[in-house]
Amino acid sequence: MKNCIHALSLLLFAWLVTGSAEAKSDNYRITLTIRNNQDTVMYMGYYYAEGSYVLDTARRDKKGRFVFSSDKTMLLPGMYFFSASPSRWMDFIVYHEKPFFTFVTDEADWVGNMEVKGSKENDFFFNYKRGSNRIYADFQQRFHQADSATRRQLEEEMRNQQYDWKEQVIRQNPDRMISMLMRATKDPRSLVPLLSANGDTLSQQQRYEYLMEHYFDSMPLHDDMLVRTPKAVFYQRVMDYFDIYLKGAPPEEIIARSDSLIDRARPSRENFKWLVHTIKEKYLRSNITAYEAVAVHMIQRYYASGEAFWCASSTIDEMTAMAEKWDKLLIGRTAPELILFDTLRVPHSLHHLPNRYKLLVFWSPTCGHCKTMVPAIYEAYKRLSETYDIGTFAILSEPDDATRPLWHKFIADHHLDWLNLDGGEANIDWHDVYNVITTPQMFLLDEENRIMAKKFNAESFEKIVNALCKPIEKR
Repeated sequence: MKNCIHALSLLLFAWLVTGSAEAKSDNYRITLTIRNNQDTVMYMGYYYAEGSYVLDTARRDKKGRFVFSSDKTMLLPGMYFFSASPSRWMDFIVYHEKPFFTFVTDEADWVGNMEVKGSKENDFFFNYKRGSNRIYADFQQRFHQADSATRRQLEEEMRNQQYDWKEQVIRQNPDRMISMLMRATKDPRSLVPLLSANGDTLSQQQRYEYLMEHYFDSMPLHDDMLVRTPKAVFYQRVMDYFDIYLKGAPPEEIIARSDSLIDRARPSRENFKWLVHTIKEKYLRSNITAYEAVAVHMIQRYYASGEAFWCASSTIDEMTAMAEKWDKLLIGRTAPELILFDTLRVPHSLHHLPNRYKLLVFWSPTCGHCKTMVPAIYEAYKRLSETYDIGTFAILSEPDDATRPLWHKFIADHHLDWLNLDGGEANIDWHDVYNVITTPQMFLLDEENRIMAKKFNAESFEKIVNALCKPIEKR
């Protein structure tokens, strides 16, 4: 009986110890030893899109090690680094292995003398780096002894050897993370064929279409690690796609290309999240007003639909409400009807102005920007109104008893001989419908009351009118 109790006690003690260890077990434990290194503090960080961020800090222990560990933070797949200062760092990989790694090297050559335990991915990664460094070191020695003409030849030879080494690594180990990243960094332009399947020479437009369809073919968009890589790997490739190859494209094409890219990245929560957020923010901040349509589409398709798992519901509700307002004011939409009274209490309808084009202005004499912009836009309007048949709907945006006298005085002082309307009484809540948060706000409408342009100043207004409007025919 005593033996049974003793055995049960040992079993209970073992269970308690095991349970406690599991409760406090680390999500990662990474040990770095650098022989002959004098640093007392080492940082561990990760790459994300265009930036790099410190994740953990370790002090050298009595055994000369830097030990990074946490029972709270998970290490997501991607490229990480050790750094003692901004000018000294070393990359390593976290990819489909439990991050319980040991790195041992020396100060003379962090990469060249690296020994790895617990990670086949990192063992392979450092072997690749050593091979690449050997090629570079061999040619460097020959460069110093060569003349300028020979150096150019040696540089070409070195590039070829580096390329062959990369191709060999990729071919022999295609599923390693570093192999996938090297494939991802290939210039997509180099993959565009000159000839069609039938042997016909492809036109420049056909080659462009091929490039746009296959631009991301070499990138593992399905893999979470992609967004956690140095800037040149993923972030810059995406930015180039939009800033270079889709520069000046109509909103409809940008929307279609964005949806296609995001759909390909759906298997990866990390890449999907970053792409949706980044494309939305990029076009929210664009100074091309037509591109508001892209931002509205992103919010309505990915946020309002509930796919933005990273966003709080209150944030999504706010964005969705704003997108609904913006949607009604996109370029090409019919401007909401406005009926207001002029200074003599005569009602006027925006949609029934007798002019071919209509300049809609929300402004106030108490607004600093309005004081300079409204007279300037008025002068531009006067120069263009007869040539293009432009009418004006200029609305006081602060219709209160304190502002109205200032409004009348400003109109008289600046001879604003256009249709001046008091915003106090209207058929709609135009503050809300037209999203008038700041002033001045300006819109140019066509003969069908569709929005042609908005958010312009006097100089750009004149350019827009000359570019988009048709002058009236002289008889």
